[in-house]
Amino acid sequence: MKYARLTKEQFDELHAEFASFLATQAIDRKEWEELKINKPEVAEQELDVFSDLIWEGVLGRAEYLEHFSKNHIFLFQCFDTDIKSIVLKSLSPETDFLTKEGLQWLSDNMFTENIEMKVGKKVFTDERNSSIFELIKQGAFLSDGQLFSQINSIIES
Repeated sequence: MKYARLTKEQFDELHAEFASFLATQAIDRKEWEELKINKPEVAEQELDVFSDLIWEGVLGRAEYLEHFSKNHIFLFQCFDTDIKSIVLKSLSPETDFLTKEGLQWLSDNMFTENIEMKVGKKVFTDERNSSIFELIKQGAFLSDGQLFSQINSIIES
């Protein structure tokens, strides 16, 4: 497996897509039920292949990622060969970016000595989608890029 198996909830959400995937493998509902009982290892392989296909599609379209921790916010913009990052660090230890109050504090203190801001760029050393998946495994999530764009436009002006 290249990525990770989808959760039961994700499979439930993608029920129609999974049925279509099985159809392309010439596996109908009855055969799928038989596979699960008589050849669970083959059924597991089908789940893994489908999961990788879904991840590949999602990661291929990924443009922005965000990762919040208590004192840091990591914002990423993904390109074909590299990734740009904006890292915001609170120099005030009581700040918690995981709370609504912490985000309000960020808004009020964005351009003060209480916030350390770093901008970076890194060329993908591994395959692009695998690199993005590693960030997701570390806690990043896909975003619309609104926060990245807002901060980036302020930095560039």
